[in-house]
Amino acid sequence: MILEQLRLTPDHDIPAPILTELTALYASNRDFHALSGDFPDPDDIRPEQVATVLADEFVHPDAEVLLARSEGRLVGIAVTLAHHPDPSDPDPWIGLLMVDAGLHGQGHGRRLATLVEDRFRAAGRGAVRLAVLDSNPAALAFWTALNYEVIDHRPDLRQGRPCAVLRKELPTPAE
Repeated sequence: MILEQLRLTPDHDIPAPILTELTALYASNRDFHALSGDFPDPDDIRPEQVATVLADEFVHPDAEVLLARSEGRLVGIAVTLAHHPDPSDPDPWIGLLMVDAGLHGQGHGRRLATLVEDRFRAAGRGAVRLAVLDSNPAALAFWTALNYEVIDHRPDLRQGRPCAVLRKELPTPAE
């Protein structure tokens, strides 16, 4: 799996071929979007909606949108935040990690999460956090299987949805 940063055009747009791939990726995850309410109609996710959602991520100067490719195909996306808006929170965050639904259960999510963790570890970060919607027990099971621990319950910052906050220590491998 190759992880690459999403690069915008000089006009700050997502290149059209990548937006097409991203729209297909988002659309494949209909059940998640039905839970999250991020799109008005989870059965009809459009490129302009995906572009708007991702543009909202780029508002944060510490945000990074990472594309995961396997054999040239877009298999996943991760959105990270190097610094949480709450200055008392020292950890970076994974804001989104999504794998093409047709590829679930093949290890892509685990590999993508590991690559994101490795990036934070290489940047000298000692832990990472994320939030999981309380209405998404499958996501909670995924993250806890990767050794993330629930440390808090609180509403998310954007929409006030109830979430579990999880954290994972990122020890440096012994040399």
